[in-house]
Order: sequence, then C-alpha cells, then structure tokens
Amino acid sequence: MTRSRIAELTAPEVADRLAAGAVALLPMGSIETHGPALPMGDYLVAEEIAARIAQSALGLGADALVAPAIPFGGEDFFAGVAGGITLSVPTLTAVIEEMAEAFIRIGTRRIMIVNGHAGTIAPAEAAARAMRHRHGVIIPALHLWREAGKLHAELGGSQAAFGHGGDPVASVTMYLRPDLCRPDAAREKRATGPYLGLPPTGFGAIRTHGVDFAVPMWVEEVAPGGVAAPDPRSANAAHGGAIAERLIAAGAAMCQQLRDNAP
Repeated sequence: MTRSRIAELTAPEVADRLAAGAVALLPMGSIETHGPALPMGDYLVAEEIAARIAQSALGLGADALVAPAIPFGGEDFFAGVAGGITLSVPTLTAVIEEMAEAFIRIGTRRIMIVNGHAGTIAPAEAAARAMRHRHGVIIPALHLWREAGKLHAELGGSQAAFGHGGDPVASVTMYLRPDLCRPDAAREKRATGPYLGLPPTGFGAIRTHGVDFAVPMWVEEVAPGGVAAPDPRSANAAHGGAIAERLIAAGAAMCQQLRDNAP
C-alpha cells in the first residue's frame, strides 16, 4: 500500500509527489461529546476517510497526500464540554488559511478539505474564499457529516438513530474505528427541558407558531449527555460502511477532477 500521510513520509518523497501534481488533503474535525458510545475525537474519522480517499484516488491515476488533521472545531454548542477543545472562529479560519498557504507557497494548487465537524463548515468555506481571492486557487470542501446525513436515509438508515450521538457518525465510526466504539453503552435520548419556555427543535433552534427561531445553545440543553438522536442503538458498521465508501469514492473522484482541471 502506498503511504499517503505526510507525517509518515520523508521530506524528499513529499516534495517529489507534490511537484508531480499530488492533491493535498486537509482533514479536520473536533474533540467533542458524541455520547457514551463514541470517541470524542471525530477528527480521527475525518483523517481516516482522507487516507482512504488517497488510496482510492491512486486507482483513478490521481495521487494525494494527507496533511495532519486539525483536531479542534470552531467554538459552538460544544464549548465547555469536559475534555473538549474549541478554537474561536477567527482563529480556526486563520489556521485553515495558513495550512492552505503552506502548500500554495511551494506551488501546490490542488488542495481539498475533508471536514468532519459542522462547526468547521463556515471557517473552512471562509478560508477557501480567501484563497480564491488571494491566489486564484479553488479548494473544494467535502463536509462529511452534511453529505452523510443525506446518504443515511437513502441507504436505509433508521430515522430514530439519526442525530447527534447517533447516525451517521455512529455507524461510520463503528465501520472505520470499531476499536474506539462502545455500542453496548448507547442509550436513548433523555428529555430536554424548555428553553425560553419552548422545547428545542434542533441544535440552536426553538419553534413557536410553526416558525423556527435561532438561539445560542449549549449541548446539554439539546442533547443531554451528548445524545440528540431519539435512539442510536440501531447504528451499525455495515450501514457505516455503505456511507463511508460512498464518501470515499466521491472524494477520490474529486481528486481526479483536481488532477485534470486545477491550473
């Protein structure tokens, strides 16, 4: 198997492959609560998907190298979780920009973000816009859980298992990193109390008269113990594999597009 993680390669190997047109993959995620059954470091899943994208891309004739993952998400609902570490949105945006700049500086213009945290979507897209304005470089971003959420129902996933602390993260993590999962500890969502006298309808929202209002929330107010899915116990590795392989195939295809079309 061809190594793809930059940290595991020598500097001359990395330089030669980038000079030959390898795509630089920038994985990122977070350290947060996903409930009692799943590891806090979802960045590990993003990093693993990026590595598998790189291997799959080789079969399409496209080389790719995986940068070390950014493990910290942008400050959002999960600020204050024990063991969790978040960065302010301006800081995280600057980190992503500077990672991209490190590759652009040496002439690499084939770059793709592999993002495994909702709180990083806005910083990642802001950084990509900055690189387009500054250097004319187009950096696609694969937002893993946003796309996996669409695939969950398409591939027969349970609606009850869908949500934070459940699918699609749970099944994909069970598939890619079963060593870190404790499915026997999965539990149903606990009841949430009122927020301004109203029940939360999702992360950062309450509803009255059929209209949602955005409000700042902390995770315990909408997902007690890190669980927002009604019942995540049906999450399973087979379902996660179906989702993950679709994401990996799409990522590899985008590497091929970058190989053929990036200036």
